[in-house]
Amino acid sequence: MTSSIAEIDRTIVLVGLMGAGKTCIGKRLARLLDMPFIDADEQIAAAAGASVSEIFAVFGESAFRDGERKVIERLLAGPPHVLATGGGAFVDPATRAVIRRSGISIWLRASLDVLEGRTRGRPGRPLLEVADPRAVLATLMAVREPIYAEADIVVDTGYEPADFTAGRVLAALTAHLAKPSRTRGVAS
Repeated sequence: MTSSIAEIDRTIVLVGLMGAGKTCIGKRLARLLDMPFIDADEQIAAAAGASVSEIFAVFGESAFRDGERKVIERLLAGPPHVLATGGGAFVDPATRAVIRRSGISIWLRASLDVLEGRTRGRPGRPLLEVADPRAVLATLMAVREPIYAEADIVVDTGYEPADFTAGRVLAALTAHLAKPSRTRGVAS
């Protein structure tokens, strides 16, 4: 038995590094699928009454990841939607397990040059508020990419227009859903 886009009954979860396009592509993908779009970082900030940068500064990354996990789990328990996660969300084993059970994960993979170009000078990225953000991105890539590779779907992003990339993501999702469920790794 095969699935189609009309049969999506799970949240589409976009994962990847800062600057990969999770929010930009996610909004476009949600429109294409006629589904709501939710940005996990915005939900975390709303729940905490503070920005992501403030949460990092006051409580530290560990406290942020705990709150992130709880918010993502709550969001995944709700109706299907397109969810853009923060760059470190999928790296957390407990968060990754929740995403595997309740969502379809899509890694938006981008080169270091693309990531640096998209994040340069943009506030609200506490891990990049350092003297050499490119070095931080390179280190994050080395550590996180093997984990992101566990996503259900991988789509490369680059300098093409966001609408074009959203179309490629939709095509990859359609192909993924067309596979028999036993080969898609769908939880039973």
